Order: sequence, then C-alpha cells, then structure tokens
Amino acid sequence: MRDIHVEGLRKTYGEKVLFNDISFSISEGERVGLIGVNGTGKTTLLNILANEDSKEAGEIQTAKDYRIGYLKQQPHLNPDQTVFDAIFEGETPILKAVRLFEKAVTNLGEYPENEQYQKQYYQAEQEMNAQNAWNADTEAKTILSKLGVPNLNEQIKNLSGGQKKRVGLAQVLIQAPDLLLLDEPTNHLDFESIQWLENYLTQYKGSLLLVTHDRYFLDHVVNQMFELTHGKLMTYKGNYESYLKERAERMDEAQKQEQKRKQLYTKELAWMRAGAKARTTKQQARIDRFHDLETNLNQVQIDETVELNVEGSRLGKRVFEIKEGELQLEGKQLLEQFNLLVQTKDRIGITGLNGTGKSTLLNILAGRIQLDSGSLIVGETVKIAYYTQMTEAMDPNKRVIAYLQEAGEEIETSNGVKMSITELLEQFLFSRETHGTLIGKLSGGEKRRLYLLKLLVERPNVLLLDEPTNDLDIATLTVLEDYIESFAGAVITVSHDRYFLDKVAEKLLIFKGNGQIETYLGAMTDYYLSQKNEKTMIQTPTKEKAEKKVVVKAKEKTKLTYSEQIEWETIEEAIFLIEAEIEAIQEEMNQGESDFAVLQQLQEKLDQNTNELEAKMARWEYLSEYIE
Repeated sequence: MRDIHVEGLRKTYGEKVLFNDISFSISEGERVGLIGVNGTGKTTLLNILANEDSKEAGEIQTAKDYRIGYLKQQPHLNPDQTVFDAIFEGETPILKAVRLFEKAVTNLGEYPENEQYQKQYYQAEQEMNAQNAWNADTEAKTILSKLGVPNLNEQIKNLSGGQKKRVGLAQVLIQAPDLLLLDEPTNHLDFESIQWLENYLTQYKGSLLLVTHDRYFLDHVVNQMFELTHGKLMTYKGNYESYLKERAERMDEAQKQEQKRKQLYTKELAWMRAGAKARTTKQQARIDRFHDLETNLNQVQIDETVELNVEGSRLGKRVFEIKEGELQLEGKQLLEQFNLLVQTKDRIGITGLNGTGKSTLLNILAGRIQLDSGSLIVGETVKIAYYTQMTEAMDPNKRVIAYLQEAGEEIETSNGVKMSITELLEQFLFSRETHGTLIGKLSGGEKRRLYLLKLLVERPNVLLLDEPTNDLDIATLTVLEDYIESFAGAVITVSHDRYFLDKVAEKLLIFKGNGQIETYLGAMTDYYLSQKNEKTMIQTPTKEKAEKKVVVKAKEKTKLTYSEQIEWETIEEAIFLIEAEIEAIQEEMNQGESDFAVLQQLQEKLDQNTNELEAKMARWEYLSEYIE
C-alpha cells in the first residue's frame, strides 16, 4: 500500500501554535478534505507535507519512492517556460516519453521532410510503446482541454493569475503522484471545469488531501474529513455532510461534559469554602481532586459561530438600471444590447464561462468601467460595498484593531444595540489577543476576512461580491450567507461556487460569451439540472456519438498535425490486426491446451495485446475528434 504516516507534528508561527502533536495517516485511495478557520495552519500543513516548510517536531513516514504532487493557491511556475514545458516537466518515465513524443510531433509537423525529425518521431513512438504511454498522452490532452488550459506554446509570464492556476492544476494531475495536495483547486475554474474535476478526483487511484471552500465539492469528492481547530486535528469518516452531523454530536457531548464539570466544581467549591480540613487521607484526596477539577475547568474549547448583524443605511426602490448596454474590451463583445433592473431586495448570482465579462459587470455597476453605449442609472441612496478579488492595499505595519477603527469606533446592530470594534472583532473570530497583531503577520485568509468585515461595518446598502468564496473559510462563508439572508439591501454576486449561489441567489445571470447572457429565475442547482435534462433530450441515439459531441465542443485545436494525419490513416488497420491477434490467442486457449506453462504464456500475451488495443482505441477516439 502507498501510504503516508504522520506522527507528533508540531508547528508554531511566532507566538501562535498552529498545530501541536498531531498524528494521522492517509492510505492509498483515501480522499481527505482539510478544513478549519483561516489562520489555523491548513496551508502550512500542506507545505510541510510537500517538504516546502520545516516542522518543529514529529515524523513523516513514506516509502522512498513515494511521490507527492502539490498545487498551491498561487502556483510557482517558471515565467520563461512555455505552458507545455511547465506541464510536462515531471521526471517519471511516462512523462519523459510523452514530452519527447509531443516535441517530435511538433517538429515533424513543421518540417515533414526533415529526415532527422522523422527519425526522432520514430524513436519517440517506440518509447511511447515501451512505456505504454499512449493512455497517459491522451489523458493529458483531456485534462488540458477540460481545464481550459491556453495555448501550449504561450509563455507563463503572459498568463493571467487564473490561467496560471489552471496550468498548475494540470501539471500535478498529469504527473499522477501517490498523494495529491490541492490548495483551493476550484478557484478560477468555471462550473463545467469544476464538475469535470469532481469526477476525475473521485476516480483517482492515488491519495488526495485537499483544502477547499466548496462544500458541494467536498460532499462529492472526499471520503474522510480532517479539521484543524485550536492546534489539534480532528478526524471524521465520510464526506462534508457526514462531518457536519458527527461534529454537531461531538460538540453537544463536549458541552454536556463541561456542564457536568461546572456543576461538580460548584459543589466542591462550596465544600472547600465550608472550611474542610485535611484531617484524613480521604479528605486530602478530595481536596486534590478539587484542584485538578479547577485546573481543567473550561479546557474544552467549543468552536465559536460567527455572527454579524450590522444595520445598513436606507435604500430606495431603484438601485441600478442598465439600458441597451454595449461593451467591448480587448476585441471581445462582453455586453450586447444588455438590459438589467436591480431593485432593493434583489439577490442576483452571476456565473458562466471565464473571460466573458462577469467581473466587468460589477465594475460597471461600481462606476469603475464605462459602457461603450447605453446608459447606467444608479439610485440616489445607493451605498456600495464592493468585495473584489484583490484585497485593497493593507499597511503590514498597522494593527488589526487600528485598521478596522478607520471605519468607525463602534457600530449599531439591526436591533439597535451598539457594539465596540473590539466586540465586533471577537464576534468575527479574531480573538482578543490578535487585535494588536500586525496585519503583516496575518494569513492570506485572515486578511480577506478582515477586509470583508471592514466593508460590512461601513453600513452599505448594496453588496457587490466578486468570487467571495475563493479565499474565505467555510465558517466565514456561513456567516456571510446568514448576513446576506437578513440584509435589507440588494446583493449581486459573481461566483462559481454552487453551494454559495444556492444559498444567496434567487436570480441568475449566466454569461455564455460574445455578449450572450441568459437569465434564470431560481437556484443554481435547479439551473444545472435543467441543463442536464436538456442535454439528455438532444443527445443523438448512440452513446458514442453523444460523447464525441461533448468533447468536440470543449477542444481548442481544429485539425490534426501532419504526423497525426499519418497516424490516423494507419490506426484502424493497426486496431484490426490487434483484434485479429486477440481472437487467435483466445482460439488457441480454447483448444483445450492443458500445459499450464503454455496457458500462462498465452494469457500474458493476451493481456499485452488487450492493453495495446485499449491504448490504440483511446488514441483513435482522440484523433477522430479532429477529423474534418
């Protein structure tokens, strides 16, 4: 079994203990979701497992050839490499064979008469056969296509942050390590890519440890949950839904035990105050038990729930109205004769393909981008809080409490109660000892939580949220969802997180590209089911053709290279010959041969031909997608 065992791991950050004496194992085939409030050390744990950070104590045990692939929130890629070089830079024999073959294909396609390139292509093809790498090559191309990875010849330095994340994800998936470490893998992925990744990971043969805010993703992918809390690691069997149930039961039991200890402590305290003397061994033992009870009282730490109920400013009936909006950016038609009316209580979710103008629409509403034509009308009483994908510049030398005090010394809740900034920070999971912490010492997630809190305490009446789930922990997302539910104003959210959209959106704008925007009244899950049903109804009679249609829609290239065309012209004959060979072997085995050694040789030959046939068939399916 390809397992990893961790014993007694300890790590601190300054004076803060991230985790202390934690132990766990991840067995082959286990898919683990790691959750915890921002700042508890989730990313640090992944860094330590990937040997990119040091541990202060503990042991990590694996086989010598155990391979770990790590997708960071911000992948470290060589800016001067091409996408192809970055993705296929692994050193496994299969990846080397694929890399050699793909370069040989490219060279031969550009210079088909070059004898040296012809020879290199032949050698690369032989190596692909020797490593049985055809399936890996086909799977790599599928991964690239499904994740929407850009032109393989593009340099990394020319890519956007989202494109780099997808390249990094493709890189670790193609390497197929024993353990995949994924830190927020769904960030910057559109809905279709997320769904494909779910299916891919549920069938992954190795192990998986992932950090994600996407609760549907956790529900569909993982079979075990880890929770980092108060420096300890709690483990739960099952997916996110199972975790919620078991965690609630654990917390309920812990609270009951704590209540019993308090009752016993009250009783024993009364006995001590009554003037108990240590006249007997029995009385002394009772006194000792009291001191033990006093020491351990309130040691059970119950995770707090985040609550925020800030009163917003008054908002009129008309919030935004766009009439006949037109906009082009960088040659792309983002809005075309677009009309939108936003009213006081509206809850609008914006989703769809990347690069189609979702964030641009928020920028238009916020007055940061002007329409090419058409008009934008903004209500007179509108006060916007705009949570962008990029956190505003924060002075790293400023203290947490001072940063929030810039928005005011106190706030008033919706029920009229005044709350100090100190109380508000504590309610938002910033414990009192962190209030004086320098912002530069906060984790990325803690900075995003502080940024969100500052926006909300400024008493907005309109919320514009651009991918709020990308950097916030689940606890904070839960409070944001609850806040939105009771929020008196309008909320417009760009997100690919289905769970979040189901909770906060009653109307959807689905951006499909080229200025095409579909409106749907209802939840994200309902829209998704309606799309699935529609696709099922328009499928062609044969399953094979239907599957090809979906794949063709997702691919980027339009035709075969020169060498691939040569391969296509001979591949059907090769498949026919392999099938004939398989039939001949099966016939020979059915002739009643009783020599075990001979049968074993025939079986090995049959297995080899079967594997070769599967590889050729997979290759045929890939090539057939590009036949004009």
